[in-house]
Amino acid sequence: MRKALNIVILLVAALGLSSCGEYQKVLKSNDYNYKFDYAKRAFERQKYAQTTTILKDIVTVFKGSDKAEESLYLLALAHYENREYPDASAYFQSYYNRYPKGKYTELARFYAGYGYYLDSPDTQLDQSGTVKAIEELQNFLDYFPRSEKVSIAQNAIFELQDKLTLKELQNAQLYYNLGTYMGNNYESAIITAQNALKEYPYSKYKEELELLILKSRYQEAALSVEEKKADRFRDVIDEYYSFVNNYPESPNRDEADNILKIARKYVKE
Repeated sequence: MRKALNIVILLVAALGLSSCGEYQKVLKSNDYNYKFDYAKRAFERQKYAQTTTILKDIVTVFKGSDKAEESLYLLALAHYENREYPDASAYFQSYYNRYPKGKYTELARFYAGYGYYLDSPDTQLDQSGTVKAIEELQNFLDYFPRSEKVSIAQNAIFELQDKLTLKELQNAQLYYNLGTYMGNNYESAIITAQNALKEYPYSKYKEELELLILKSRYQEAALSVEEKKADRFRDVIDEYYSFVNNYPESPNRDEADNILKIARKYVKE
């Protein structure tokens, strides 16, 4: 049994050395067809780093040939499978720009967007990549509305939009927490939240944004000079009814009701 196991190990090691030796041979070769065939075999064996290294050398050589389209798409796909999403998306974009009606254009447009989606950063970081992902995925939907990947793209867009909404909610909450530090940050919280609601009206963070607007209006009213309190508390009451009409069963209803109770003390009805 042990002897058989040792033979298997030796065979695997020999195959590995053989493969490594061939890879080095391919790298030094000037036969681009041979390189391309090896790159395809490397991709099938999930050796994506080898695939990308080889293809980067030959995609420009194949430009204008019958292998140009396939080699560029395979280069993009190898980066994608290797989880190098920004590089993958860039090559997918290069592919569909070069071959707008190509064999792989539908998939290239999808993966260009989905790669950016998979690389989308945490909400604490800059969200330009998230915006780019939405743009690419929306372009895919515009070009291929009947694709089998439509639902995947749509769900990804909804998730990305929620991420952008959460980013705006966090910004609005930050303004709220700053209060009157170096100015009226409550007004900034209101504007930020309102803009987020206009931009993403179906976000799962809609209730939290509307509650933050109500709380910010209340704080503005409470800190106002006496002659402005009545008018500003009327705005608070209007905001309250808008909130409870939209979310009558809200877990934050008690907090909203308490705001209304205080606001009514300043308004003659």
